[in-house]
Amino acid sequence: MFLDDLRFSLNATVPVFLMMVFGYFCRRIGLLDEPTTAKLNKFTFRTLLPALLFADLSKADFRSVWDTRFVMFCVIVTLLSISAASVYSLLHKDKNERGEIIQASYRSSAAVLGIAFVRNIYGDSLMAALMIVGTVPLYNIAAVTVLSLTSPDREKDGEKRSLAADTLKGIVTNPIIIGIAVGMAWSVLKIPQPVILERSVSYLANMATPLSLIALGASFRTSEAKGRIRVIVGIVFIKLVLFCAIFLPAAIYLGFRGEKLIAVLVMLGSATTGSCFVMAKNLGHKGAITAFAVMLTTLCSAFTLTTWLFLLKRFDYI
Repeated sequence: MFLDDLRFSLNATVPVFLMMVFGYFCRRIGLLDEPTTAKLNKFTFRTLLPALLFADLSKADFRSVWDTRFVMFCVIVTLLSISAASVYSLLHKDKNERGEIIQASYRSSAAVLGIAFVRNIYGDSLMAALMIVGTVPLYNIAAVTVLSLTSPDREKDGEKRSLAADTLKGIVTNPIIIGIAVGMAWSVLKIPQPVILERSVSYLANMATPLSLIALGASFRTSEAKGRIRVIVGIVFIKLVLFCAIFLPAAIYLGFRGEKLIAVLVMLGSATTGSCFVMAKNLGHKGAITAFAVMLTTLCSAFTLTTWLFLLKRFDYI
């Protein structure tokens, strides 16, 4: 039984991280350079992942899949995680870097790893999509807010006027949210899909998971971490261990099992998403803390996610 549970956990996690290692290897030997990796990240985020979510949701009976209780749990836990990350950031002396610390501590790779893990185990990403509905809008709102308020080169006069607009724009134009919204609408309205459309979307959807993981692996950076190791280790502990230790028991107590519990696990304990670095740089931050946090949480999550998954399987929660 022990070996069966361990095999189940490794089968779910190792293929995901091997794709990331492959991406890193391609970058090291020169098959992928920085401009190509950046374009690959943008391509998967803006086209392939939305296509994957649309493909899963548009063909599902979304009315029967929707779970308000589960979505609200994801919303509340995300708000609590952001609050805890904000408290932790107060321990850091440099106020201009607190925004990076907050974002890196709470913001998971919900779209990339969430979809990859749930599909790898259960064959679809419906519960991951529900989790994304409850988290991604809050991720964007909190990220734009804290990074704007702590930006080293912010202009205080114009910042307040642009903050709300930037936040709203970030949500409305988020490709993941658009993919989910269109897929949900297609399902609820029961619009038929022509064979040509279905097959074309499926081609894009099948490329989404491997390409997004390869791009994430090729994006690793090890530089500019001097003098910030302590705070980054704190981010890794909060992101991969503390939140799971606090909120996974709550999810189990509330009766979430199977796909829903896997989606919660990824929401809480997956690596800091690579888009954190892009957003931090675009809002005037150096990005050093964010870059190394993305790399270190990704490397460590290969072990922590496997451990959490093994424990959940061991106690028959999944």
